[in-house]
Amino acid sequence: MKKIVLVILLIFSFTSISQSENFNLKKIASLAKPWGSTFINDRELLITEKIGKIKLVNIDDGKIIEIKHNLKFKNAGQGGLLDIIYKDNYVWISYTEEVKKRIYSTSIARGKLNKKRIKFKNIFRSKPDDISTEFHFGSRLAIKDDYLFASIGERGLGGLVQDPKNHLGSIIRIKLNGKIPKDNPKFTNKPDWLPEIYQIGVRNPQGLTVSAINGKVFASNHGAKGGDWFGEIKKGENYGWPILGWGGTNYDGSKIGPKWKLGFTKAIQYWVPSIGASAITIYKGKEFSEWDGNALIASLRAKSLIKLDFQNLNEVKEEIVFKNKIDRIRDIQVHPSNGKIYLLSEKNYGQKGPEEDGLWLMEKN
Repeated sequence: MKKIVLVILLIFSFTSISQSENFNLKKIASLAKPWGSTFINDRELLITEKIGKIKLVNIDDGKIIEIKHNLKFKNAGQGGLLDIIYKDNYVWISYTEEVKKRIYSTSIARGKLNKKRIKFKNIFRSKPDDISTEFHFGSRLAIKDDYLFASIGERGLGGLVQDPKNHLGSIIRIKLNGKIPKDNPKFTNKPDWLPEIYQIGVRNPQGLTVSAINGKVFASNHGAKGGDWFGEIKKGENYGWPILGWGGTNYDGSKIGPKWKLGFTKAIQYWVPSIGASAITIYKGKEFSEWDGNALIASLRAKSLIKLDFQNLNEVKEEIVFKNKIDRIRDIQVHPSNGKIYLLSEKNYGQKGPEEDGLWLMEKN
């Protein structure tokens, strides 16, 4: 009995469940397979639907406008329209580009904001661009100063991730116009890397953000069967996939590799079993000011919102803010002025479906 009590105490010393829910969740708009979102002002969010639509949602009244576009996308498997981000009247979008029939790439395009139709122009296409698999595209976007960071999935081809002559399983950094920064790793100490690559060794990273607290870039990443993680993106470094398994195993139960070893980037937090880590943000705002500097992790598989206090890396404190309230959480945004939280949810995984998914507001009681 004493051993059982000790185990319970150890678990709750590292992971706690929010005991006093001092917040409300309210559905603002119904959507179909939403994936990414970005504020363009204090009242409007641009939202991608994986099935191919870009929606403009007024968060005050829930009114939705569909914005036309010219992207040659494909809603195949895990692919489709993915992340979207706005700055200075321009919009960047990551998507599954159908290069030719049943051949797909993780691509990024930029266009000037227009509330009727956005004319996009490609600024990046991942290499190789002749892959037919329909999963592990990534792909989140984050802007820091004049640079665009993007996470590129390994498309299920883990054996190619440690070859930096392709973009699979990497974090890239390009300028906002698509040009290549001259201080990227290739031009400093990694001559064999493709010029866009900033870090390698990830698997299927669906969270990426720049901290408003200290300007550092952070990512979340799906492991295989277990081994999800949250960690900092570091120039020229390597997270180790598939040499490292981050605590997880292959789906057939076979071992992958150690959780971590010297020579590779060490994540800040790992999850075994998998939580299905999705979008992330480092909170800074008025509504939940006591959370400033904490990471918020959206979860697909665990259907939860997780908060991490990682100021002390030797004692990361994890709290489940809520669970099983709005199904799978795909994206998270913090209102630029008032700090209220906006979440995208999906009820089930799949290519198509009715508009049963949604945009949710999280605010204090």
